[in-house]
Amino acid sequence: MEMMEGDVMDKLEDMSSVYDFDPITGNIPATKVEITVSCRNLLDKDTFSKSDPLCVLYTQGVETKQWREFGRTEVIDNTLNPDFVRKYILDYFFEEKQNLRFDLYDVDSKSPDLSKHPAELNDFLGQTLCTLGEIVGSPASRLEKPLGGIPGKKCGTIILSAEELSNCRDSATMQFCANKLDKKDFFGKSDPFMVFYRSNEDGTFTICHKTEVVKNTLNPVWQPFTIPVRALCNGDYDRTIKVEVYDWDRDGSHDFIGDFTTSYRELARGQSQFNVYEVINTKKKMKKKKYVNSGTVTLLSFSVESEFTFLDYIKGGTQINFTVAIDFTASNGNPSQSTSLHYMNPYQLNAYAMALKAVGEIIQDYDSDKMFPALGFGAKLPPDGRVSHEFPLNGNMENPYCNGIEGILEAYHQSLKTVQLYGPTNFAPVVNHVARYAAAVQDGSQYFVLLIITDGVISDMAQTKEAIVNGAKLPMSIIIVGVGQAEFDAMVELDGDDIRISSRGKLAERDIVQFVPFRDYMDRTGNHVLSMARLAKDVLAEIPDQFISYMKSRGIKPNPAPPPYTPPGHTHHHTQI
Repeated sequence: MEMMEGDVMDKLEDMSSVYDFDPITGNIPATKVEITVSCRNLLDKDTFSKSDPLCVLYTQGVETKQWREFGRTEVIDNTLNPDFVRKYILDYFFEEKQNLRFDLYDVDSKSPDLSKHPAELNDFLGQTLCTLGEIVGSPASRLEKPLGGIPGKKCGTIILSAEELSNCRDSATMQFCANKLDKKDFFGKSDPFMVFYRSNEDGTFTICHKTEVVKNTLNPVWQPFTIPVRALCNGDYDRTIKVEVYDWDRDGSHDFIGDFTTSYRELARGQSQFNVYEVINTKKKMKKKKYVNSGTVTLLSFSVESEFTFLDYIKGGTQINFTVAIDFTASNGNPSQSTSLHYMNPYQLNAYAMALKAVGEIIQDYDSDKMFPALGFGAKLPPDGRVSHEFPLNGNMENPYCNGIEGILEAYHQSLKTVQLYGPTNFAPVVNHVARYAAAVQDGSQYFVLLIITDGVISDMAQTKEAIVNGAKLPMSIIIVGVGQAEFDAMVELDGDDIRISSRGKLAERDIVQFVPFRDYMDRTGNHVLSMARLAKDVLAEIPDQFISYMKSRGIKPNPAPPPYTPPGHTHHHTQI
């Protein structure tokens, strides 16, 4: 259906209506949109089989205009017409030009890991640029664009669909089996798998789940799977869910067995005579008079549970404790010289102070007493010049707490005058320091965030990895901000986004480290800070998920929010918006 410009405006205004108002943050939460990617007629790069495509999305920083990887889809083998299952979920801001770049690669099976620079290992299949507004504003929020970027070649097209997510936090877990499916393989029985699609407002379908393949059977029992309800039906319980059944083939040309439709409301009835579905192959049905069906699929079990959000815990009283650790090693340069990263410029904050302020000012809102332990590492301390890797910036061993962010900055400036920059750069002591506190409260009432600001030349990598692997079991996260011009390879490794870190053969049970280089937030001359808000947003971005992953892994539910305070003598009329 064609949408007139006025309708588009109405549609956008509806999205951010009064119903979305969130009293905790006091502002309207960002509309979240889910982007689904499909391509048609991709270039064929593989000699013996079809390409194995993967799509990487890059977003552009508002100020820096630098492209940063946002996420990537899964790889689909042997196809030039992929419909990717893995979605991108983006915050949609009407008032921002959100530039997006989609790059397609043919992933070589010899090197399945796209390294930091995908282009070296993998064949580039083309790219397209657009804005999020362009996708959302297209008819039915579906944008079809040609892929380009390879001179003289037609690279096919990309189809981008955006759907606003309803704030539905339920997840459904279900299990299916099938009986007497059609035999498709010449030798042996079929290797069946199912593909689930939700229907969109405009009647098209979007893939939302693929089961695993069960080999060599016409009566498969698939593993139970869990899926967010919004992914199945976007919160509309009566919306059609289409399920296709296929026979898997190694070369990617899977044979269609048949399909059936259902809805969330039907599935939610659980195991019953209503949840046995005939699998129908329409082509076969038209050809054969005696055709009954191509087998049946039965729902074996169905359950639903509510997922808790970060704010549920904050509302329930979980406190976030913020600790800062500052690198006082000699590689930073002499603080009295303007080339030093610790230079005390009377007119502007240095990089250490700026990073501390940017991150601290956001985290402090979640800490009721605003008292923060502040530590230094890698310096020689007065009076005897011993080297310490966890000394209090305020000089008080018994009480390293500083009052507010200003208190930390003051203690930082003070200690620069009294200690001597030295080395080596050991992270493990400060990580273990916070871990000791975190280990003492594992009931979900507190969560610890350690901010390490460093020039990045680390001396105790093995011990730090060990400390992080142990910390991953505790209610804590670590943020590392790298200042200066060093190569931060070690920090990127600790970040663990690409390869989860391990120590002595033990894998960290969750990713708890987030690293950013400070220089990404400076202009080209290195003199002007572009956006500390953006730096804070980037380093804090992973914390809610890291927080939730800890709470979930320990089965901790949020406390119910305390009732709103009513002053004596007032009756409280609570109006539900």
